[in-house]
Amino acid sequence: MTIREQTEAIERKILHPKACLSSQSRGRLKPEKEGDIRTCFQRDRDRIIHSKAFRRLKHKTQVFLAPRGDHYRTRLTHVLEVSQIARTIAKALRLNEDLTEAIALGHDLGHTPFGHAGEDILREIHPGGFDHYKQSLRVVDFLEKDGQGLNLTYEVRNGILKHSKGKGMVIPRMKSARADTLEGQVVRVSDIIAYVNHDLDDALRAGVIKKSDIPLRIMKTLGDTHAKRIDTMVRDVIYQSSKIDLASILMSQRVLSSTEQLRDFLYQQVYESERIIREFRKAQKILRDLYAYYLEHTDQMFAEIPKIDKMNTHRMVCDFIAGMTDRFALMMYERLFLPQQWTVL
Repeated sequence: MTIREQTEAIERKILHPKACLSSQSRGRLKPEKEGDIRTCFQRDRDRIIHSKAFRRLKHKTQVFLAPRGDHYRTRLTHVLEVSQIARTIAKALRLNEDLTEAIALGHDLGHTPFGHAGEDILREIHPGGFDHYKQSLRVVDFLEKDGQGLNLTYEVRNGILKHSKGKGMVIPRMKSARADTLEGQVVRVSDIIAYVNHDLDDALRAGVIKKSDIPLRIMKTLGDTHAKRIDTMVRDVIYQSSKIDLASILMSQRVLSSTEQLRDFLYQQVYESERIIREFRKAQKILRDLYAYYLEHTDQMFAEIPKIDKMNTHRMVCDFIAGMTDRFALMMYERLFLPQQWTVL
């Protein structure tokens, strides 16, 4: 019996009957021989962590563009916070932590530079539209490893695809809008728990809002500190989901309503505030100009962007732009569009 088989046997003994077992995965796009040490979901997690797209997340904006402080969140710290919250919930509910962690770490691999400002502009100018969750799937299926992709399991890929909410429902009523696994549903709710709290924290640090601006009803329900709010939300998900024996992942109406109110507050006072929008417009101009330039100069894109004869130019440029970090986009814009200083020897 291999170590992997021992781990799979332990999963069958201790995990909830509705948890997704590694031994019952629906498999990969391209069949592979199983390893003797790690389960399929552990291998997925490791492939994501070692990918180039994961490393680039450290230089991709969460909300604040090019912040000078060291303590503002980036896309990388966001996925780490989502992963930690999701693992806490999964462990309490006896779900598969390895699957949960893999989905959480991979859910934003396709995010653009400059946060949602980048996503909005690519959605506008790319003929096929753009959604970061679809791009995340494209990264793991095709763009990584020079066009080979990471060949992840169905369950991780499905969780990545179904994590996104925008201003939509945190917990969809329609089953088709939810991840097929409870672990994927945990990541979806953990994503909003993480971002409404850390974005609020960053907005307070940046002076965009004051603590007194936060609606009192939200503070009363969720808590008056970062730690209390996360604790309230996480506990609520665990106990509410347990009440119905994990028929789905739930929040109580009281906590869910306050969470959505906090999200709406952040959209009004932070994400769509004039101060943030003003910077977003600058970022969008940068990406718009870069997109137009590379349409005419595809030969200047990195060689590692897969180039297949059947792929149209717009698709290649969109992949290239979406994969940029904030600082790489700024550097290329300066190099291509701004006068360079003469070097006199």
